[in-house]
Amino acid sequence: MNALMPTGRSKASLLFLGLVLVAVLGGWLLLTRTSDSSAACHPSGGDSWSVARRWDESVLNAVRRDLPAPTVHARNLFHVSAAMWDAWAVYDPDAVGAFFAEKHSAGDVAAARDEAISYAAYRVAEHRYVEAAGGSDSIPEFDALMESMCYPLNVTTIEGDSPAAIGNRIAAAIIEHGLTDGSREDDGYVDGSYAPVNEALIVNESGTDMVDPNRWQPLQIENMISQNGIPVVDGTQEFIGPHWGYVTGFAIPASKADGVPVDPGPPPHLGDPETDSVFKESVVEVIQISSLLDPRAEVTIDISPRTLGANSLGANDGTGHPANPATGQSYAENPVNQAEFARAVAEFWADGPDSETPPGHWNTLANEVSDLIDPDLRIGGSGDVVDRLEWDVKLYFALNGATHDAAIVAWGTKGFYDYVRPISMIRYMGGLGQSSDPSLPSHHPDGLPLVDGLIEIITEESTGAGGRHVALAGHEGEIALLAWAGNPDDPETEIGGVEWILAVDWVPYQLPTFVTPSFAAYVSGHSAFSRAAAEVLTAYTGDPFFPGGLGEWTIPADSFEFESGPEDDIVLQWGTYFDAADQAGRSRLYGGIHVAADDLEGRVVGSAVGRAAWELAVVHYAGAGGG
Repeated sequence: MNALMPTGRSKASLLFLGLVLVAVLGGWLLLTRTSDSSAACHPSGGDSWSVARRWDESVLNAVRRDLPAPTVHARNLFHVSAAMWDAWAVYDPDAVGAFFAEKHSAGDVAAARDEAISYAAYRVAEHRYVEAAGGSDSIPEFDALMESMCYPLNVTTIEGDSPAAIGNRIAAAIIEHGLTDGSREDDGYVDGSYAPVNEALIVNESGTDMVDPNRWQPLQIENMISQNGIPVVDGTQEFIGPHWGYVTGFAIPASKADGVPVDPGPPPHLGDPETDSVFKESVVEVIQISSLLDPRAEVTIDISPRTLGANSLGANDGTGHPANPATGQSYAENPVNQAEFARAVAEFWADGPDSETPPGHWNTLANEVSDLIDPDLRIGGSGDVVDRLEWDVKLYFALNGATHDAAIVAWGTKGFYDYVRPISMIRYMGGLGQSSDPSLPSHHPDGLPLVDGLIEIITEESTGAGGRHVALAGHEGEIALLAWAGNPDDPETEIGGVEWILAVDWVPYQLPTFVTPSFAAYVSGHSAFSRAAAEVLTAYTGDPFFPGGLGEWTIPADSFEFESGPEDDIVLQWGTYFDAADQAGRSRLYGGIHVAADDLEGRVVGSAVGRAAWELAVVHYAGAGGG
């Protein structure tokens, strides 16, 4: 045998060596191509934003495209924020993650954090919005954001200690948690066990019948469209999230058997000996506010912080702030037509700029505040300056932890108390008659209270020539309201105005395709979300006042959606975050979809939720390092 010919063993050895050489060469070529690809990829865009801010803004865009379910979006915003926080905390020796406890090191911690945060946020956001309305636009936006930062989408491994693997592992933990947190994510967040006790109110018909006037009544709306413009096939409302009180929160107590983690106590009830008068007073207040929605009345009010704000918790007793603490000077007057202000407040706070729902709205405000404070970023308003990434990651974690908890607490009470909305209250009571005077026509103990110039009995005299109810002739003996007359035929050029209308025809100041949210009233989600967020912003910045002592948002002329207006720009102003939160809650009365108890008790539970979220967030920040 030729000595140069390999034996069987030597052939196997050579084959193995050849395979090794091929693998090494292939790996070298792959690394070369990857290196060339990475070298060719230059991160672009968002140079002035941290990676956390970029993801927050991208998720807000997804919220704007999706159906406006505040509960779901509050949860999504928190879970994305928690993913980013956990990825940041991985590289801090003391910080404690919310869902992920591992600790790792990196040669370039800043780069590792950006990468881990991006993979964690991307995987959670992709999972949550891939099948959502607008997902066909949201997922490509998420993809584009990853690609703009040169992070390959096909790196899906959860093994190892690379930043990408760590980010993917964090996301996997949060996604798994979300499948068992009580949200019913696998069922499309739907609880099929709920059934309303009242048949639907048909909005385009007069009046309504109710089995229980203290319980929620769905609406049947012709051409129903969600708040952000998505058509709804079935025109009859279904309660969104009646089970949400059972969802696992961040800092709130574990869900109770009744699904009410924080109980504000019951709202006032019609016919209840102790609260009937409060119920009726709250209905009268909504009607009175509705009567202010006509700019032709030409009543001017000052809406600056010198006259509005500084309420105590759960009340509207404030008379403004004596001075701007940042300047030491009095706030300048901000005179505005009263009706223009009322309409602006109702529309601005309806669900936030571009419909990102209340939780997203407070993310938008928080980002504006952060931009104004930057670069003097001191968490809690004291201590060392932190970089923008640390500021943003910690802010989103606390803020969205608070709004997530606010959703659980608010919807827990909504599901348990199943409380009635103003459109049902007013139409039902107005159809019964008046409850003020048994000696007058149309008396019923559960009817509307009579108020001269606001709630009146239609008579032959009042419908006669020159009478204030002349347009209601033929309805003598029924109840008339001085209120917003409803949506005009051409909302771009016309207003509904305020007129005497039948009580059984009353509608809130909303779009005719929406009318009232599809869930019970008590407590107001806006109030709970807003107060919780305001508590966090106050604690996080170390100052209850907006930067410079003044927060502002301009409502451009001719930008209203419900009807024509405003004639001129309106600048909404707030001294403190609490002032803005109170206005958000109060706006729901201007919009005709809540009564005072919904708002005021919502503020109280929101405050408790926000404080608890901040306290727990601080524990996560400090971790084993103290605090």
